[in-house]
Amino acid sequence: MTIIAIIPARGGSKTIPRKNIKLLAGKPLIVYTIETALKSKLLDRVIVSTDDEEIAVISKKHGAEVPFIRPRELALDTTPMLPVLHHAVSYVERNGKSHVDIVVLLQPTSPFREVSDIENCIEKLKNEKVDSVVTVCEAEHNPYFTMMKFQNDNLMPLLKTEKPITRRQEAPKVYRLNGAVYAVRRNVLINENKIFTDNTKAVIMSQERSIDLDRPIDFEFAEFLIKRGYPHERRGT
Repeated sequence: MTIIAIIPARGGSKTIPRKNIKLLAGKPLIVYTIETALKSKLLDRVIVSTDDEEIAVISKKHGAEVPFIRPRELALDTTPMLPVLHHAVSYVERNGKSHVDIVVLLQPTSPFREVSDIENCIEKLKNEKVDSVVTVCEAEHNPYFTMMKFQNDNLMPLLKTEKPITRRQEAPKVYRLNGAVYAVRRNVLINENKIFTDNTKAVIMSQERSIDLDRPIDFEFAEFLIKRGYPHERRGT
């Protein structure tokens, strides 16, 4: 079974210029994901898909493969993720003459994911009859308790329940996608053009490891955590 990781990292970014190689505690952001992926014994290849030569050089320097430069039309602000993954898998199979069985999508904006998060997703996908496995964390804001909507200028609960929920502890636990790991079978990704199906399962991560760096304040918070010893102490580095 051939399992490849694909790290998508285009050069453009609206919210933070050059986000994927912006320094986080002195290290380009994408390097955190590359280093974690390379530690996994379950991944056969770690491939960066980028349209940017500088990102390609940095990625190769830190051990990732960059077998192609992504076409410009697949690196626009409006480009969905599925065509990017299709392109990478097609290139690998066409040029490597090997069939891919599982694709693991690792976005560079999740620097605190651990090897165990990646491998737990892969193991669940391999051992259970599911189409894909994704990572989630408990939602910071519970829609049953905190989220409201306006109805005729009146404030109403977003989600109605038979019995009003007056304490957060009474609300059902809900989870959000954290974007850290997506593991999907090749035939589902390519033939069905999907990552999520009715047969998708999840691996739960902590909220701390689920931090996604999309805004300048996210970088500041991540640097604060690193300076306080997280997550390096947990990784034993």
